[in-house]
Amino acid sequence: MTDETESRHDRVRTHPTPGTGNSLAGWPRARHPLRVAVSYVLVWLIRISPSLRFKRFLLRRLGATVGPGVSWGLEATPDVFWPELITVEREAVIGYDATILCHEFLQDEYRTGEVVIGERAMIGAGAIVLPGVEIGAEARVAANSLVTRDVPPGTTVAGVPAEPMGSSDATTAGDDKPESDAEDESR
Repeated sequence: MTDETESRHDRVRTHPTPGTGNSLAGWPRARHPLRVAVSYVLVWLIRISPSLRFKRFLLRRLGATVGPGVSWGLEATPDVFWPELITVEREAVIGYDATILCHEFLQDEYRTGEVVIGERAMIGAGAIVLPGVEIGAEARVAANSLVTRDVPPGTTVAGVPAEPMGSSDATTAGDDKPESDAEDESR
């Protein structure tokens, strides 16, 4: 993780687009169409393959940095335009249908930024990680969350936008039962 005062926007590179059209309309000026087409085919294979070894192989062919033991879930999507900006460190888990974006096409500009997912971090099903975000080691992103800023190591975030989950004290659901119920369960 970087200095806490730095945000993802400090790590995202801005590319102004010429003319009056939106930046997505001019994407062939940003990335060669053949490169994007090849990336798209590889991303499609990554999404549907059940083999984690094959997924890691294809992600590396796309240019992503992928550590050993990474688990990339079915239907999970790496960035098609700038996959080389993705780093997934050892033993991280990317859940079903998660999306890792390294670009944002806007009206008058597009932005690119590296996404770093730390060792043993977990990205839940359907989560979206935006460009420039760093997810720390052993951090957890809940399912269907939108990660718009860095997640410190060991932190759990959830929601849209993703926010740290409240800390739980020593009380658990089972501790709220009357003593007689708790005693019955222990027998």
